[in-house]
Amino acid sequence: MILAGVISGARGETDPAHGRLITSLAVAVNPSTHKVYAVDEAAGTVCITDEQTGSTRMVKVGGGPIALAINRVTDRIYVVNTDSDSVSVIDGKQGAVIATIRNSGISHPYVIAVNAATNKIYVTNTYSNALIVIDGKTNTAQKLKTGSADGIAVDPSTNTIFLMTYEDPDIRIVNATTGAISKVRVGPHLWGMAFDKSLDTLYLAHTGTGNIVALNEKTHAVNTIPVGSIPCAVAVNPVTQRIYIVNYGDETISVVDARSRKVVATLHVGEHPQAVAVDALHNRIYVANVHSNSVTVIDGAKNAVIGTYDAGRNPYALAVSQNDEHVYAANYGEPPVTAIDVSQITARK
Repeated sequence: MILAGVISGARGETDPAHGRLITSLAVAVNPSTHKVYAVDEAAGTVCITDEQTGSTRMVKVGGGPIALAINRVTDRIYVVNTDSDSVSVIDGKQGAVIATIRNSGISHPYVIAVNAATNKIYVTNTYSNALIVIDGKTNTAQKLKTGSADGIAVDPSTNTIFLMTYEDPDIRIVNATTGAISKVRVGPHLWGMAFDKSLDTLYLAHTGTGNIVALNEKTHAVNTIPVGSIPCAVAVNPVTQRIYIVNYGDETISVVDARSRKVVATLHVGEHPQAVAVDALHNRIYVANVHSNSVTVIDGAKNAVIGTYDAGRNPYALAVSQNDEHVYAANYGEPPVTAIDVSQITARK
């Protein structure tokens, strides 16, 4: 099976055609510049789409790019190249690579997160016990011994990093200012995570138990919420305080009220869903159905499926553009990225 969360990365099964690792961080939108960035791991490139003109260009990066993140303040895009043990830095204005970062601690880099407030970039390594910390001003990298991780999330307001590893029963909470690490026991087999600043809560998909774990950042209190079979991806709408959990096993999405921590709706989606994204402005939710080559669109106000729309082959990551009401699906088949126009989609009566 292939599993991936919307905020964290995930190591999925290899694609028979390409033998690829995947993460849900394969595509991202910079709303300030109207640019969309998507990795093409097989080609070793990043596809840049200009939403205003519709033009696209391919930028060569390192070997096996699998994840990227944008610092919207500096308009820099950081691309994780897992095969070449490096991170490419793309200048958003130039649309070109301006630096390639290598460090002795970078070993099979995997997922990435940006803290725009501190201009620091964090990269996990599959075969290393260290987190790579990149200074966005100097493009230099240092190691922070945290252990390897499959998932990462950042709270910029407290300069806190959350690290998750599938087999590790503990979540590591890193003080990025001091480097101090605390651990909270939540149980193993976690896959997918999302941080909700409005409630200071980290949500984790617990694949083995069919629960969502809610971890309070300040108190470290842990609560569990029963959802569907093999929950693997989580997204939050901070406006409505609803949590959306993709259940890979029973091909559903659970809608949870963040305040009551109860499931308020369960909706059927496509075949083996694995990624979810939220458009808080329009209160829509998008689910990537990896085995049915489609994206399901959900009306958040009515908790109803609006429709299912064609994507490329095996969509596994999503990014929403509120500028022109498109959702972009990264595919590990062809084409590498699909733009779905949702501007004319309306809820069913």
